[in-house]
Amino acid sequence: MDYTIAEKILLAHADKEEIRPDEFIEANVDLCLGNDITAPLAIEEFKKAGFARVFNRNKIALVPDHFAPAKDLRSANQCKLLADFAREQKIKNYFEVGCMGIEHALLPELGLVLPGDLIIGADSHTCTYGALGCYSTGVGSTDLARAFVDGKVWLKVPHSVKFIYKGKLKKWVGGKDLILFTIGKIGVDGASYKSMEFSGPVIRNLGMDGRFTMSNMAIEAGARAGIIEPDDITLKYIQQNPKSKIKNRKYKSKLKNLKSDKDAVYERTYEWDVSDLEPIVSCPHLPGNTKFAAELGNVKLDQVVIGSCTNGRISDLRIAARILRGKKIKTGLKLIVIPATQNIYRQCLKEGLVDIFVKAGGVFSTPTCGPCLGGHMGILAEGEICLATTNRNFIGRMGSTKSFVYLSGPAVAAASAITGVITHPDYL
Repeated sequence: MDYTIAEKILLAHADKEEIRPDEFIEANVDLCLGNDITAPLAIEEFKKAGFARVFNRNKIALVPDHFAPAKDLRSANQCKLLADFAREQKIKNYFEVGCMGIEHALLPELGLVLPGDLIIGADSHTCTYGALGCYSTGVGSTDLARAFVDGKVWLKVPHSVKFIYKGKLKKWVGGKDLILFTIGKIGVDGASYKSMEFSGPVIRNLGMDGRFTMSNMAIEAGARAGIIEPDDITLKYIQQNPKSKIKNRKYKSKLKNLKSDKDAVYERTYEWDVSDLEPIVSCPHLPGNTKFAAELGNVKLDQVVIGSCTNGRISDLRIAARILRGKKIKTGLKLIVIPATQNIYRQCLKEGLVDIFVKAGGVFSTPTCGPCLGGHMGILAEGEICLATTNRNFIGRMGSTKSFVYLSGPAVAAASAITGVITHPDYL
């Protein structure tokens, strides 16, 4: 049979000769992930069932990032549960506040997820790692508890949908604009329980940070996974990790097989020339409610957030700093900048980006999910309007149910912080 890359990875992790879409399989996971919101529930179920030891202490990652550093007593207790369990089980990949980061930026940075892996995480944006050519997907806390026991998970094999992007991207247009454009075209349920496969010349020329952004938001179209076939850009990213033991020849051979077969079956294929694509913004209250940034100059902002597992990587912050250098944000506006990991934090210090953000009038935070999920570090009051580089803008997502969240890439966010209204960077 001919398979898509998603089907190939799932087949390689299942004890089966062949698989088909809609079939349920039991698969072996390479890594399972939990955070300070979801892992405590999994830990409780694991202990309630009477198990004493996890299946493999090296194949579990625990990252307190959502309400960390702890914002109140309840979140402190949640984080303590993770720390205690990690200590009891001698879990290698537990990351305390001083060395952690937002989970979906941290794990790839540390080389814990690799092409061809099957990754599950009790967080919907686990699909981020598909940018590396993994099959990675979000699961519930009880599924995570089961994986703690034997390293296995039940999955339904998804149908695959292929997206081909042609042309050459304009200045200021990146992965965030591509995925917002895509969701705007197909809707927030347009890939429900599918594997989205991103391809074409535009993707082949897109850097890893942009690829992570696209895969991260596959879930916003309802998808189970968002996969990009690994290539030389992927290999270079993996090998720049100082702890990487991957040998070039060996891994290039593996990457050659991590591609969809020529006659693989897709439920649907979309093909777009994105040469004329302009910076895009998602308007309240759905990621699929998209408009061009240039159309929204009358939207007055109270807050801008630059960061998250979607756009808190170093290239995102460099773009924002490039626009904010020597400028001041609009009087009365709050600018919050959150690097996705401690390494990115340190790189911002080294390059002088922190100085740019602070001199502009912004706040520079330690890594945290914080405002993205309405946790802390930027909760919105009733009637407040925020433009964020995060991934969701549902009602009440960032605070009050009577607040409003718009989504964009870092360039539009930085330009808008200066003017106080949603602004195309070229219009400054």
